[in-house]
Amino acid sequence: MKGNVVNGVGYLFEGAKLLTHPSLRLFVLVPLAINIVIFGTLISIGMSYLIDWMDQALAWVPDWLSFIEWILWPLVGLTLSLMTGYMFTAVALIIASPFNGLLAEKAEELVTGKEVPALEGLGAALMMVPLGIVRELAKLMYYLPMAAFVLLITFIPVLNTVAPLLWFLLGAWMMSIQFVDYPMDNHQLSFGDVKEAVRSRRLSSMGFGGAVALCTGIPIVNFFVVPAAVVGATLLWCRELNR
Repeated sequence: MKGNVVNGVGYLFEGAKLLTHPSLRLFVLVPLAINIVIFGTLISIGMSYLIDWMDQALAWVPDWLSFIEWILWPLVGLTLSLMTGYMFTAVALIIASPFNGLLAEKAEELVTGKEVPALEGLGAALMMVPLGIVRELAKLMYYLPMAAFVLLITFIPVLNTVAPLLWFLLGAWMMSIQFVDYPMDNHQLSFGDVKEAVRSRRLSSMGFGGAVALCTGIPIVNFFVVPAAVVGATLLWCRELNR
């Protein structure tokens, strides 16, 4: 497998540093605002359901087994975080996709010094909303069969011990595809081209996607990870995938 996991992780953090650059700052604000509203709402709703469900489940546990509560909470929390991280992000990206494409365009121009032949301005981004939503839905349809398979394993005794790892690997793969799609879509490349490009540098892509997947499950951090990932994926595209 080609690529470098460490380099892949580094693209996310380098992307985060570039968010404060004057030429990108304006294009970060809209996706960031959308992320804060969506993630804040979904996290508050999800936590209330999780607490109720855990209270009901633990009510059936005998007193002498009460110590397993300290084992179950981290295990359930980790599994749900990995399982829902991509889904929550997908919802935010469906809404903000045109603005993320515009951010990727400006980031590529900043990094390469070359103009990207794409539509200019927020007005053009708004006009591309329908096409952006269709592309996001295509990625979601690609994800759902794989997620259903891993979800099935999550409920099978013994096999479910590897569920957190499977959710992480699936999340890493999808996050790399999800965000690399933005700079590649700006060059009118198909979703099939995106998958092939990510496969061509699998280690770098999985390193990048894995870092994004972990960050989407961390409260507060997940508000900011989307614009950082858009810029980071653009760096990955410019330096390794655009060959």
